[in-house]
Parts: sequence; C-alpha cells; structure tokens
Amino acid sequence: MSERPRFTTIDDYFETASPEALPILQEIRELVPRLVPAAQETISYQMPAFRLKRVFFFFAAFKKHIGIYPPVNGDDDLMQALQPYSNEKGNLKFPLNQPMPYDLIGRVIETLARQDSE
Repeated sequence: MSERPRFTTIDDYFETASPEALPILQEIRELVPRLVPAAQETISYQMPAFRLKRVFFFFAAFKKHIGIYPPVNGDDDLMQALQPYSNEKGNLKFPLNQPMPYDLIGRVIETLARQDSE
C-alpha cells in the first residue's frame, strides 16, 4: 500500500490536483484574500485552508467535486442558495461538471470569516 502524500503548503497540494480541478482551486485560493485580506494560507487536515484567529475555511478537490468546509450558518437567503450543494452534515459539494458559482463561494468565505471573528 502506498503512503498518501503529506502536504506542507497549498502549492504542494495543488501539485496533486487533477487538471480539471486545478484552475478552480486556484480561483478559490485567489478569492479568499480578495474578500478577507487578513486571512493566512495554511494546510489543515491535509487540505488547503485559511486562518484568522483559527482555521475558518477549508477547500479540497475530489474526483467529481470541490468540497468546502466547515458547514456555514448564515442568513436564510444564503442557506437557500446553498441547498443544492449541501450534504446531510452541511458541508458543501460543488460538482466539477457544472459551472462553479464563485459568487456564492465568496459569500460562504465572507460568512465563515465573520463567524470566526465572533
């Protein structure tokens, strides 16, 4: 059995991403500091992540989707917009075979950052 790679930077993680997922991951990576300038890149749970006081946003590529964690709690409009992407635990799955809703992902980033600072 081969050992899973251990990542120390987001760039390390991106080196293993599929060609289909890589541009999406890069766009999300660039979106976070535009919306939350104080956010710092890190790796947590072997996923790309951003921190303020603590890690507030994780994202990762899977075979058929981009996952975003942790679950978000927001206003009713945001929760309604996220419904097609939420699983039973509230984590988000954005299918790779559909247009990526970067504006919606941006709203998630801002909400998670705000929740982290409360």
